[in-house]
Amino acid sequence: MKFSDLGLAEAILRAVTNEGYTHATPIQAQAIPHALKGRDVLGSAQTGTGKTAAFALPILQRLMTAQGSAQPGRVRCLVLCPTRELATQIQDSFRTYGQNLRPRTAVIFGGTNQNPQVQALRRGLDVLIATPGRLLDLMNQGLVNLSGVEVLVLDEADRMLDMGFIHDIRRIVGKLPHNRQTMLFSATMPAEIRSLADSFLRNPATVQVAPVSSASETVEQSVYFVGRNNKVELLAHLYNQLPIARGIVFTRTKHGADRVVRRLQSHGIRAEAIHGNKTQNARERALANFRSNKTPLLVATDIASRGIDVDGVTHVVNYDLTHEPETYVHRIGRTGRAGATGTAVSFCDQEEVANLRAIEKLIRRQIPVSESHPKYGSMSNSNERPEQPRRQAVGQSRPPKPARHPHPVARHSHAAAASHTQDRKPHGPKPRHSSGHSHSAGRPAWDRRRSSKKAARFRSFS
Repeated sequence: MKFSDLGLAEAILRAVTNEGYTHATPIQAQAIPHALKGRDVLGSAQTGTGKTAAFALPILQRLMTAQGSAQPGRVRCLVLCPTRELATQIQDSFRTYGQNLRPRTAVIFGGTNQNPQVQALRRGLDVLIATPGRLLDLMNQGLVNLSGVEVLVLDEADRMLDMGFIHDIRRIVGKLPHNRQTMLFSATMPAEIRSLADSFLRNPATVQVAPVSSASETVEQSVYFVGRNNKVELLAHLYNQLPIARGIVFTRTKHGADRVVRRLQSHGIRAEAIHGNKTQNARERALANFRSNKTPLLVATDIASRGIDVDGVTHVVNYDLTHEPETYVHRIGRTGRAGATGTAVSFCDQEEVANLRAIEKLIRRQIPVSESHPKYGSMSNSNERPEQPRRQAVGQSRPPKPARHPHPVARHSHAAAASHTQDRKPHGPKPRHSSGHSHSAGRPAWDRRRSSKKAARFRSFS
């Protein structure tokens, strides 16, 4: 569908055409008509499919139709997203699509001086893009008035849930007018997000372009079975062999990202890390170097990756396999975008085999195995998949136990039985040793304690 068929205003169409866009993506074609009618929207689509334009274009048309600007100290439209990078990119999209309208926009996130952000709020904003933590902080200081919000957008809602923002979001939404329009967009749609949508959205139009479990067909996937201590050496080897022109390397932790960068640099490979512990200036510098190809490898954690929207990413490397299968789909969506092809390479050590199985179950396919170079410590001598220990399924029959003798006493000989009878002590008080102590004094301490406990229990019932 062409953008000209969606009912958008001429000023917005000119801005979209200037950017070289003529046809809407599936998520845009399905979501924009509902949003233009003022309906709530619940959208789910793979990353890189144009979700930002799906809510930005209808918001811009609403602002233009109202023919007015935000009053001082008021906010007309609020967009919540999980990371600083994504917030900045959303603002850039509003400025690009609204170049003929010039809406007042501002970005609010933590890690920077709040004074410029407070000044922008006091002037009034058409569109405020914010991370939940900093916005709630300013609200607690009495510096934000959200009573005039007409449209609320929750972008990358699944990641905000993972980052623990869910309680902040509920407190923020509690301060908004009830008669607002709400749009929720997410790359994945787990049950928790659907529950959140049910509490925030009113009779929403559900738009799901592709199943959340699907991986882009334009991305070629492969997996290397390699020992954990040899992953960096294998990455350096593939960087030169493939070669990797512009790649994103995903690690599980922030410290792991820094460690990978240091070891890559020791191999003479330019790389930078981006994660939550980096300052805002460092993160912006790393992204700028990555976009300009000054730094060919960007090592990132999953949280920081939300907002890395860089064209021309040729490779994605899953240095650590995530335990969340949906996150794998989001990771590899960083490449193969806008119809281009890409390559996703995963490293799997022995402890990550279960993660690989879960990912393959979600995407409903087996990821082809690439044979590791012997130098880099493959987990097996071939490219076959290592076996994963299997737990016994519920209800599965177990090997039969050895049959017990129907009469255990009969196993003893008559002589043994007689001897056992003769050795039996008569009832009554137990004899004491000459030392005056109980005959149990020679027994181990743990056995004596057990006997004393049993005696105490017996006394309690007698």
